[in-house]
Amino acid sequence: MGDPFDAALLVVRLVLGAVMVAHGWNHWRGGGGITGTARWFAGLGLTRPRLQAWLSVVTEIGAGALLLLGLLTPLACAAVLSVMLVAGLLAHRPHGFFVFKEGWEYVLVLAVLSLALGAWGPGEYSVDTTAGTAVTGWAGAGVVLGLGVVATAGLLAAFWRPRRTA
Repeated sequence: MGDPFDAALLVVRLVLGAVMVAHGWNHWRGGGGITGTARWFAGLGLTRPRLQAWLSVVTEIGAGALLLLGLLTPLACAAVLSVMLVAGLLAHRPHGFFVFKEGWEYVLVLAVLSLALGAWGPGEYSVDTTAGTAVTGWAGAGVVLGLGVVATAGLLAAFWRPRRTA
């Protein structure tokens, strides 16, 4: 695997982590802040939208920070996968594929990247590897996919009430 592979994993982790931190920060402090994010979540059919807004902020910033460190990488990737599944299903799916039409193209890329990172592992330049706790391969991918899908299903079952159309 060597240095180029580990350097590439570091770049992937840092970029994905920074994107998630920025995404969470924007939900918290950007535009309409928590109130605007809550209003948007309510429009998607999520109950307790203010709670959802805060959970989104904590999850996105927390997962991003963990990825930046390479700490608990499979759990961070599962959180990213879950956030992207919820976003893809509720916000982007009705608009088709392309991101320039508000479609699910972008969230698909981040979701697949988080699953792949779970399989590849955090790389040499990570807290997980330094601590000897890195989970890679099928086990890493399984943790990401399993927890990501279960978290998504749990959130939707508990909080999503789709609008009825006449």
